[in-house]
Amino acid sequence: MRRHSCFVFLFCGILLPGILGFPQTNTSIDCDSLLPNYETEPQTSAPPYIIAVSFDNFEPGNEIKVTLEALKDVGFKGFNLQAREIEGDVPVGTFKITDPNTKGLECHNVTNSAVSHANSDVKQRVTTTWIAPRDVRDLQFIATVVQDLEKFWVGVQSKTLTPTRSESVNGTGKSKRKVCFECIC
Repeated sequence: MRRHSCFVFLFCGILLPGILGFPQTNTSIDCDSLLPNYETEPQTSAPPYIIAVSFDNFEPGNEIKVTLEALKDVGFKGFNLQAREIEGDVPVGTFKITDPNTKGLECHNVTNSAVSHANSDVKQRVTTTWIAPRDVRDLQFIATVVQDLEKFWVGVQSKTLTPTRSESVNGTGKSKRKVCFECIC
């Protein structure tokens, strides 16, 4: 009887997931290359996903709403989203996790420098908040989006965001401008 129980345990725990097509390995996405650890190659067609941002310009401390969304009814199960300077290869800024389908990742020893999926449920849209750091140049949000184990897109990009230089920031993406008048008497 004991031998039979061991076989059932091995079958259910090791063989059954592979037979049914469930991944047995961690399906994480690399912080640098943005490639998942899958055997398949990325899609070369136009991705059916977009990254929308709430502002075109930012200042240090601004909070930018970032939304990753499916254009069609295909949805997605996984993703890795980062902000990177144009021509840059490391994440900049940090994310505030606001969507229960997301979780923060640590890349290059910076907590929440990237955001990823918290589960493998099919999603149509996820939203997060990015906090702009000091001393960055023009940037884009870049993502890998995983539709399923056979289809994923690397390098999905948002429009370019540009830093502005002003004396004061109110944290909403808009700057407070000081108006000075000189009086000559």
